[in-house]
Amino acid sequence: MSNFIEELRWRGMLQDMTPDIEEHLSKGMASAYLGFDPTADSLHIGHLVGVMTLLHFQRAGHKPFALVGGATGMIGDPSFKSSERNLLDKSSLDHNVACLQSQLSKFLNFGDGENNKAELVNNYDWMSEFSFLEFIRDVGKYITVNYMMAKDSVKRRLEEGSGLSFTEFSYQLIQGYDFFHLWKNENVSIQLGGSDQWGNIVTGTEMIRKMAGGSAYALTVPLITKADGSKFGKTESGSVWLDPEKTSPYAFYQFWLNVSDEDASKYIRIFTILDKETIENLEKEHAEAPHLRLLQKEIAKEVTLMVHGENEYEMALKASSILFGKSSTEDLAALDERTFLQVFDGVPQTKLSREDYESTTNVVDLLSDKASGIIFASKGEARKMIQGGGVAINKEKVTDPNGTASIPLLQGKYLLVQKGKKNYYIMEIQ
Repeated sequence: MSNFIEELRWRGMLQDMTPDIEEHLSKGMASAYLGFDPTADSLHIGHLVGVMTLLHFQRAGHKPFALVGGATGMIGDPSFKSSERNLLDKSSLDHNVACLQSQLSKFLNFGDGENNKAELVNNYDWMSEFSFLEFIRDVGKYITVNYMMAKDSVKRRLEEGSGLSFTEFSYQLIQGYDFFHLWKNENVSIQLGGSDQWGNIVTGTEMIRKMAGGSAYALTVPLITKADGSKFGKTESGSVWLDPEKTSPYAFYQFWLNVSDEDASKYIRIFTILDKETIENLEKEHAEAPHLRLLQKEIAKEVTLMVHGENEYEMALKASSILFGKSSTEDLAALDERTFLQVFDGVPQTKLSREDYESTTNVVDLLSDKASGIIFASKGEARKMIQGGGVAINKEKVTDPNGTASIPLLQGKYLLVQKGKKNYYIMEIQ
């Protein structure tokens, strides 16, 4: 068994922990859980820190539990939020839980026959058995209001937010009981989480102590920030999701490829399982030739492979070379439609009926009149630029202004027109 705490420490993934946890882990295989709030049907990269924490825990020889909050998801964690979340119904939560389990299985080994195989649990399974009166009688009496009010997350919400409903206030009691339930029934002795969860987690250790006289432990990882102070995992178009339908593998790959040098040195420790020596060697190589962006390329490769697999990584690599390097018509044709449109997201587009396309006699007409003036304002401009070698269609240079307009379509319906070095246009043949 390897040292889980030491692994987190050198990776910069250790924030706070309760006393004696290292001694507890040294005695043999331990069990720990980390909770995921199923408010969406996909994890996003902000969740990856927690996922990687569970992955390192399992790799160290311990048993990880991933808890999806089917019950707590109906309430919404108020920790450091300025307003109450919208509440989800049971069927939406069930769908989200199933999706999260599928994504977690890419990181954790849920396989049979392993002593430390990962387990997925849903707190709805035990919380749904409580009546309101039973819960406040059997659980609520162990934690005082004074104790709950002293938590930083609650105090900040009361001071800066719009107040706190009783529903949200009860969240830390439910999370605390989750820890007690797993401690009692699954021998889970440690709760893991982000640093914003410290108050909720130690409520669980307090509940275990008061309800059963038992010992339990807590460990938190830092909340990830970007070097420029902006929020990690957010782009202009929103969150970066693990679901390929929400964030394409190409856009996912590009997110990691575009992180700053300062962030890259931090992220490669947190979001990959590369060992210390490999990372330090990569950092030395990167420092000698930062323009090659070796750190960013390695992070983008490792994380994309973990989340999306080999095929999607290769697709993202091909897509990246189309815009930022040399590529061929074959490379372009190899992209699926989703990736093709993602690569050229935002470029001007024009539509043309298939009948008009098939009846167009030469390429100058196609790129001027038939393109509604979006690519070239006139036939003369199109002819002049073609003769100067400045036009390509589907990555093939157009050399003859009077040449045929019959060109094989990408994905059966697209033409990619390049005008000069950087100006792209898409023609969609309908």
